[in-house]
Amino acid sequence: MDVDSVPFVRGLCRQALEHLRIERAVVAETTLALTEACANVVEHAGAHAGYEVSVDIRDDVCRITVVDDGSGFDPGDVADRDPVEGGAGLTLMQALVDRLDFRQDADGRHRVVLEKRLSTRPPLRLLDRR
Repeated sequence: MDVDSVPFVRGLCRQALEHLRIERAVVAETTLALTEACANVVEHAGAHAGYEVSVDIRDDVCRITVVDDGSGFDPGDVADRDPVEGGAGLTLMQALVDRLDFRQDADGRHRVVLEKRLSTRPPLRLLDRR
């Protein structure tokens, strides 16, 4: 995937969540966190690093996984930085999702997992005249 694929992936995720009648604020937060995770890979992993995105929606949780071939980083180093110096994306993702996890897989690839609890909107009662 490349920078041009980020809006496409975000749109697919948004459509799936909207189809499931997830609250608009939750859809916006989830898709913004997904966008930031992908943008971080595009910006920091290098021009030749590939990445994959998966979105898994089950019950009341959306789990987004972004796996890349980049050099990775230590989230602890970034978390202590002034956001003006860098690391604002990490702070943003932490604020938007309920769980954020970084790890390096056995094959050397880097993985970020974002989890967001979902809440649904009540159905519209346009035709119900009670």
